Amino acid sequence: MELLADCYRTHAALVRSYLRRLVPPADIDDMTQVVFLEVWQSRHRYDPARSLEAWLLGIARNRAVDHLRARRPATVSLEAVGEPAGDDGRTVSDGLARRDLVRRALSELPETQRQAIELAYYGQLTQREISERLRVPLGTVKARTARGLHRLSALMEAA
Repeated sequence: MELLADCYRTHAALVRSYLRRLVPPADIDDMTQVVFLEVWQSRHRYDPARSLEAWLLGIARNRAVDHLRARRPATVSLEAVGEPAGDDGRTVSDGLARRDLVRRALSELPETQRQAIELAYYGQLTQREISERLRVPLGTVKARTARGLHRLSALMEAA
């Protein structure tokens, strides 16, 4: 049981972060508990030669899919939705161009700054979670993120 507690302390933030992308925010805590319950119940199936994180995230994905399938999707009438913006494709085109500009600018940042920004914005991790994942002090993560965002802004303005 102590091993499960250690596993939870070490990997709960990763599982929660992963679940944020899959289930509604109100369900994340419950889903995290479901994942670790299954980890405990199926611990005999874990192969130590393989990645523990991948095994945990595989369980999290399966439980999230089960959870979402069990829910009834909310329906909205077409009249309530209205007309989509940007019928002529300009909105989509502008968004794609901006995304490419951000990716190019990110590729010019130092690795440590880019990594902190990507984990925060694409990985949806908090700065504390990034600090734990990268095993660096929280202040270092904050500094890397601030410097990276400042430089990213300058690169995008120049482009």
